[in-house]
Amino acid sequence: MDIISPRQTDIMNMLRQDGRVGVEELAELFKVSPQTIRKDLNELGDQDLLQRVHGGAVLSSGVKNFEYEARRLLAVEEKRRIGVLAASLIPDNCTLLINIGTTTEQVAIALRGREGMLAITNNINVVNLLSGTPNFEVIVAGGVVRPTDGGVVGEATVDFIKQFKVDYAVIGTSAIDEDGSLLDYDYREVKVAQAIIENARQTILVADSMKLERSAPVRIGHLSQMDFVVTDQPLPRKLKNLCDEHDVIVKVTDKTSLPRHTP
Repeated sequence: MDIISPRQTDIMNMLRQDGRVGVEELAELFKVSPQTIRKDLNELGDQDLLQRVHGGAVLSSGVKNFEYEARRLLAVEEKRRIGVLAASLIPDNCTLLINIGTTTEQVAIALRGREGMLAITNNINVVNLLSGTPNFEVIVAGGVVRPTDGGVVGEATVDFIKQFKVDYAVIGTSAIDEDGSLLDYDYREVKVAQAIIENARQTILVADSMKLERSAPVRIGHLSQMDFVVTDQPLPRKLKNLCDEHDVIVKVTDKTSLPRHTP
């Protein structure tokens, strides 16, 4: 799958909701020309992600996992750098909780090779990334596996998470509101994320700057609950002031070099 643009991802998300999109409506919504939208639809059609019809497009069959796979293709390098920087904050010989998310997966990748680690996760992708890694024990939460992204969710998952008290939690979010609220789409995942935050001594939020441009309907929590925020761009002044007020340490990736772990 080729890397797609944020606008193309939004178009696919609209298709998943409505089943059909129109060229003129999309052009008006995104403030671009109809020709630009047709190019977007043609590129997505070339990847068999949608089917072109007169005046627009409809969703192709068998694209249930598109949204998550598409997010993997957005801000790829930014997420990788965030993952490495976040992992550098976590020492060897500790316990951690990791939730679902394409950026949290990058943290898991960066943690491979560490010594004496125990990770509990509701992210099947993290299990696959870490299983078989020497000196790294992985526990997967019980519950219902969400087919769209491999997330394990539900009340059973929340109850499972509550059995633990770990050193660090690594969480992602779908959006960050200007008032500092952390937002997501699925209330079942939100409950799991809240349990992860509540059962960790320190919480690391990993979020690329695109999360500041989006919104979502369900509240996970608030920036003030975090101990660290790891991102790829300086936060807007209002959010930076909020973090300073609540002693939240903000770490911004360096585009010229990658950090190394120091125990």
